[in-house]
Amino acid sequence: MSNISDFKSQLTGGGARPNLFKCKVFFPPELSTDTLTKLGSFMIKGAQLPSSVIAPVEVPYLGRKLKVAGDRTFEPWTITVINDENMLIRDAFETWMDLINDNKANTSQYSQSGEALNYMRPVEVEQLGRDGAGHGLSSGLGAAIKGYKLIDAFPTNISAIDLNYETNDTIEEFTVEFNYQYWVSNTTAATSDSN
Repeated sequence: MSNISDFKSQLTGGGARPNLFKCKVFFPPELSTDTLTKLGSFMIKGAQLPSSVIAPVEVPYLGRKLKVAGDRTFEPWTITVINDENMLIRDAFETWMDLINDNKANTSQYSQSGEALNYMRPVEVEQLGRDGAGHGLSSGLGAAIKGYKLIDAFPTNISAIDLNYETNDTIEEFTVEFNYQYWVSNTTAATSDSN
């Protein structure tokens, strides 16, 4: 029978910590600046390691259902952003969505056939180790023990920010939901991608 010492010996590094992470959003070239990229890495206060889903296909047979592996799907991915008084990050996401589909004209800045999908950009999220060791990613964001690159991501939902006279001692936050084509990981076999 296992005991607490056995459990402790298996808990590598004392366990991964959810507050040790870095996230980097690569904005479209029309918006991308060093200031925006650097600010984004500081102001993104919440993210997730993306989910992995293979939905089953149910095949009925004699009153029972055989479940076989279906297609892989990639669920929307969300970040939480701290809002400063410059609103630089919020403005950038709003402009990105406006380039995809203009609020007033219902048109896209990416209407040329060769540029129609240029609004899709990679996003990286890394789980960092407590001791600074890790596998690392090509992005150079830090010593990652696990890292993901979301391929061809784009924002689909920027949350509202509630304003209220009674809300004191807090800083505004908002969420941004992304959709993307697929992800690759720095520690799984399918990691080769040129983006």
